[in-house]
Amino acid sequence: MPTITAKPGIKHTLVVLLEDEPGALNRVVSMFRRRSFNIESLSVGHTEEANLSRMTLTVAGEDNEVEQMVKHLYKVLEVVKVTDVTAEQSIIREMALIKVTADKPESRAEIMQFAEIFKARVLDVAPDSITLESTGPEDEVDRLFSLLRRYGIKESVRTGSVAMLRGSSVAGAI
Repeated sequence: MPTITAKPGIKHTLVVLLEDEPGALNRVVSMFRRRSFNIESLSVGHTEEANLSRMTLTVAGEDNEVEQMVKHLYKVLEVVKVTDVTAEQSIIREMALIKVTADKPESRAEIMQFAEIFKARVLDVAPDSITLESTGPEDEVDRLFSLLRRYGIKESVRTGSVAMLRGSSVAGAI
């Protein structure tokens, strides 16, 4: 079987509905690893339906490469439905927690202004740092990170993307 090499820059967001069974996540991730396909973002959680999980994957590759990966996903026993929401009208968000150095009054004020502009929530204020929660499209979260870097980011974590189709359509509906 040929190895699929992802091309950087063309991002696809896949929504995978799978049975909530031990080892299911590992089998999906291992399938990508075996084919040398990089997962840029991965988020998994329970759904509104008992015994089903919803996985959102962000991968980079040409359309035909991602189409092959979708076909391979269906070979994983626990996978119920795969939807590529990249070209669909969808809502794609991620969340980040960012702890920023804020040991000067002027930097505190600027960081708080950035938080307000980006609609980030202030979660914690310490004598030498401020922790923010930012939720939004990946590029918006990236822009906030780039503005905060000059103050010194002490610690950060990002969830990875989650996606849902707009309107009454349901990604991964069975």
